[in-house]
Amino acid sequence: MKGYIFDFGGTLDTAGTHWGKMLWHAYERQNIPIEEEDFRNTYVYAERELERKAIIRPESSFRETLEAKIELEFEYLSEQGLLEQTGFSLVSMQTAMLNDLYRKVKLITAESRTVLLSLKEKYPLVLVSNFYGNMNTVLVEFELDNLFDRVVESAVVGIRKPDLRIFQLGIDALALKSENITVVGDSYSNDILPGHQLGCRTIWLKGETWKNEKDDPSAADLIISSLNDLTSE
Repeated sequence: MKGYIFDFGGTLDTAGTHWGKMLWHAYERQNIPIEEEDFRNTYVYAERELERKAIIRPESSFRETLEAKIELEFEYLSEQGLLEQTGFSLVSMQTAMLNDLYRKVKLITAESRTVLLSLKEKYPLVLVSNFYGNMNTVLVEFELDNLFDRVVESAVVGIRKPDLRIFQLGIDALALKSENITVVGDSYSNDILPGHQLGCRTIWLKGETWKNEKDDPSAADLIISSLNDLTSE
């Protein structure tokens, strides 16, 4: 093994937890009175609106991205009559959600940075991510910007996972044979399967998933519960 391809969202920023679950648990911690099924519809709506309206700019920080996501969710909940609070109360809840989640992400990305720094001493690293076009800004924000030889971002290259072509760009950037590359990600369908199909070694960071379906783990060469496991291989 001579190089790594990493995912970002759900991997480096949440330690394997799907972002839908990250958000839902923040709603729970902040005692916001909605049902999980209603939140699921809200989450899907906000994600689609972020892409449709191109709200996120290349210079948008992660905090600003998260703030926009939460605002869209609260707008939807209010419009659907699922959240009765208005005015100052609504803004206070949004702020509490934002601070809660951003604090957690800062801690997790700091831990991820420690792992990446250790790996960077031995291997070239490439990032392949489905993101909004501001990945480079986010990497600077979390002090991860000098760790990757190349960043391949879906909104920039016009290809989204699980399309094999976006991973091939990562392989090409490493200039290594696929069998000498390890793909690390939290999504079985978006990271592990395409990595496996291209002949890469695959490590599945398996955390709390969005769906209750059970994935066949056969395409994963290794399943881990923490990125720290990578430095103890």
